[in-house]
Amino acid sequence: MGKTIMVVIDGVSDGLRYRPTSLELANKPGLDELARISIGGCFYPIDSQTAPESDAAVFSILGYDPREISIGRGLLEALGLGIRIVEGSEVVFRGNFATVDPRDLKIIDRRVGRSLTSEEAHMLAKDIEYIDLGIYGGYARVYASIGHRAVVVIGSREKRLSANVSNTDPAYAREGRLSIALKTYEPYIAPCKPLDDSEEARITCELVNIFTRKVIEILDNHRINIERQRKGLPKGNAILLRDAEDRYPSIKPIESLYGKRFGIVAEMPVERGIGALLGMEIATVSPPTGDLKRDYEERLEKTLELLNRVDVVYVHLKGPDEPGHDGDKERKIASIEAIDRYYIQRLIESIDLEKNIVIVTADHSTPPEMKAHSADPVPIIVASKRFTKTDGFTGFNEAECCSKGSLGIVPHGFMVLRRVFDFLSRW
Repeated sequence: MGKTIMVVIDGVSDGLRYRPTSLELANKPGLDELARISIGGCFYPIDSQTAPESDAAVFSILGYDPREISIGRGLLEALGLGIRIVEGSEVVFRGNFATVDPRDLKIIDRRVGRSLTSEEAHMLAKDIEYIDLGIYGGYARVYASIGHRAVVVIGSREKRLSANVSNTDPAYAREGRLSIALKTYEPYIAPCKPLDDSEEARITCELVNIFTRKVIEILDNHRINIERQRKGLPKGNAILLRDAEDRYPSIKPIESLYGKRFGIVAEMPVERGIGALLGMEIATVSPPTGDLKRDYEERLEKTLELLNRVDVVYVHLKGPDEPGHDGDKERKIASIEAIDRYYIQRLIESIDLEKNIVIVTADHSTPPEMKAHSADPVPIIVASKRFTKTDGFTGFNEAECCSKGSLGIVPHGFMVLRRVFDFLSRW
């Protein structure tokens, strides 16, 4: 039945505990129009107890149990930037530029107040793009990404290394290759600790801990940070590491999973990395510019181009997650409204909903009341004008989808897309 566009709005849900939710409060005629011609429901991205990170949630939405594939996010971010590692002698991490007190490593802000520009981050990274770590032939390579985000490769010319090490970002605890967001933590850079008794893990942690100190020594008085301090802005004088990986996993391509060709429109490296790993056609888009109309028009253009070449277009829109983390409900509502105005309404105008399907959902909930991801179920709608029976939704929000949806409340995200395709195969 036609082709499918799957729009995942990052962190758009608030769950059902904090009502009225951002989705209930937002003026979003496009999303509500889709809801009225939909069947749907809710689902837990991982399970009812786990607050997912975006990478694990995206894998789950696409049909892969994240606890089985277990890929460190550092590798996904690297793939998204086109960075390769040498298995055995290099370990790759997701990094955050952060603001710390250099005397005791107390964290003042894990993300530099979200005010570090990509240009500033690249200028900081230029002076630490290669660091000699002094022992074991150790070195580090640093790559700035978008905003405060970075990729860090720790390597050794003499020893084997291991990704079985803890995070230095204290806000995340490792469970296997996944990281779990912690509700509370000590606000200090955590020393890297081996998670097994191997020499490889021990040496990796030694190198990581040297890296942490060297970065602070170099960046604390960097010209960019001196200028930021003069303007009253926090310094980007440290890098927090998490989600280590040291290997390229073997994973079933998504086309083999569903017998459909997939493409992806994604603005963040982690989503592009997932697309590359799963064999999806990747549509490259510019990083967010702040001009929402321009940004979403570009993403819509890439969506429609991909729709000509593949069966399913996966579109990941970042907007509401950040204000959710910042506890800013009004800005989260405004972000939803911008996506509706500049992407969803124009998508509806641009495609034939008699022939094509639009799925809208979230990768996880980010309630502003929590300022963090939560384990709450997220809503999903599957829209088409060809459906002779819909679920009677009056709008797209958590309460409508969870209470009326014929898909019910699905216990795991990785079950959802197969259920949707099974349903669609009967039309």
